[in-house]
Amino acid sequence: MCKNLSVNVVKITQETIAHYEGHAQSFWEGTKDHDVSQNIVAFLGACQQNKVLDILDFGCGPGRDVQYFKAVGHRPVGLDGSAAFCQMAAELTGCPILWQNFLELDLPEQAFDGIYANASLFHVPRPHLPEVLDKLHRALRSEGILFTSNPRGDGESVQGQRYGNYMEMETSERFLATANFEILHHYYRPQGLPRNQQPWLAIVSKRN
Repeated sequence: MCKNLSVNVVKITQETIAHYEGHAQSFWEGTKDHDVSQNIVAFLGACQQNKVLDILDFGCGPGRDVQYFKAVGHRPVGLDGSAAFCQMAAELTGCPILWQNFLELDLPEQAFDGIYANASLFHVPRPHLPEVLDKLHRALRSEGILFTSNPRGDGESVQGQRYGNYMEMETSERFLATANFEILHHYYRPQGLPRNQQPWLAIVSKRN
């Protein structure tokens, strides 16, 4: 852990990772068949067309979406803070998988055409979100795409062992603008339900 992280942030980050470490197989069984096609279509549709994309799956978990990106001809790299997830993703996909704590990212600059952060960035403690977004911005190529999908709400909380930073659109927009991202569009999930039954907020942004 970085020495400049507060004890509290160290603790909640370790506990969040420990939760996933302890539930890696059940998490895979419970999420491997989730329909995230709306998110993938929104992400890939915003990326440069007719080329093989270098994609970072930020918070890749056991590798479900890395596997999909590879199957449709792109060059995905996964990243997760859970060693168990990284091992599972590497075995499933045969792709490069980076084992990195979200608060200690070490990413090459301008290496990716798109970053797909599905249900992952909300685990970044709010005081450290600007730094993480800045690192993701630097890892993208010019006009690269950042896709985020997170459970929405107002404030930070810990549910069980897992920390969550819950934000509505206005707050999310402020953080993204500060990190020099331009929002292209957003939507709420699941599709076709009243807003109070759509707990997920998805945002497609472009690197300025």
